[in-house]
Amino acid sequence: GADAAAAKEDFAPISTPAGEMSTKSTEGGVVAPTSHSVTHPSALPSLPPLGISPTRAEIGQSPSAGRATPLARRLAREAGLNLSTVSGTGPYGRVVRADVDAAIAGGGAQTAPAAKAPAGVPAAAPAAPVKAMSDDQVLKLFEQGSYDLVPHDNMRKTIARRLVEAKTTIPHFYLTLDCELDALLALRTQINAAAPVKKTDKGDAPAYKLSVNDMVIKAMAMALKAVPDANASWTESAMVKHRHADVGVAVSIPGGLITPIIRKADEKTLSTISNEMKDLASRARSRKLKPEEYQGGTTAVSNLGMFGIKDFAAVINPPHATILAVGAGEERAVVKNGEIRIATVMSVTLSTDHRAVDGALGAELLVAFKRLIENPMGMLV
Repeated sequence: GADAAAAKEDFAPISTPAGEMSTKSTEGGVVAPTSHSVTHPSALPSLPPLGISPTRAEIGQSPSAGRATPLARRLAREAGLNLSTVSGTGPYGRVVRADVDAAIAGGGAQTAPAAKAPAGVPAAAPAAPVKAMSDDQVLKLFEQGSYDLVPHDNMRKTIARRLVEAKTTIPHFYLTLDCELDALLALRTQINAAAPVKKTDKGDAPAYKLSVNDMVIKAMAMALKAVPDANASWTESAMVKHRHADVGVAVSIPGGLITPIIRKADEKTLSTISNEMKDLASRARSRKLKPEEYQGGTTAVSNLGMFGIKDFAAVINPPHATILAVGAGEERAVVKNGEIRIATVMSVTLSTDHRAVDGALGAELLVAFKRLIENPMGMLV
């Protein structure tokens, strides 16, 4: 209930926003479940002082702001939200995280007016920003000799920088639905069986061999063309509306990942997408891609289904406004017309930049994608 939620927020660590302690994969990578252990306070490194928090009178907040949970106050401060404009739904009218999230989503973020300090009282110094733990502070938590240090290469540094940029500057919004795959799998089998044979250095081979991911790429591209307002990028001055659906595909490589791009995927045949994707993935793993083959794009697809991952939420790759996270296809019991039957079902999660793609628009895009996956003949015309 609300009491329990508010109590949890009272004790949420200020360095870890509630709701981000997740074992979901991001950016196409596999994340191990986080393990939290209690450490004796004496073993923790001393952190730099965070500064003295000003009183309510000093910052000009109303009494309602003082009734906010610590987490709600921190989130409001980071978003520039004036808590005096927020109605609390927690116990005794207390402002909780859900109230702050709702105010931000509704465009209610307003900078709190600066209050004048009382006469004779010096203005309080602004609180120092909370910084991440230093390398020394992290290493002090572990016994010497119990670990090895592997210096970051440029790829890992770039991935880290881009992920921090994405999660701190893009308001992520998530939508999930299930797609039945049986019709797609049957069509894929027929298309592959009809592939002509070509001569290669290794002997005869089919001219193409479609994967489910190839068909996902095509469906995502066609969905973007069907819902063109979602094929966009956010800039501060204008919305960038893309004329083509260029789909980046997350490829795992030693030491990280990269997203080669299928340009104008909506205009290409499934066999062309399949062969192009195999070539890009091969050259990505040998680090032979040209910059123009992985820079840009209008959306991305990250597929962890081959690992048996049911569902996850991927991090948007700027300047994209969307990324589709694809889980494993598995047999599930479904109900149709009052009868239970077995179907192969795949869960997909669309992450959107809420500045560019609102919830309803993202839902429209995901429904268009589902329609193509469940009626795959539409990808052949």
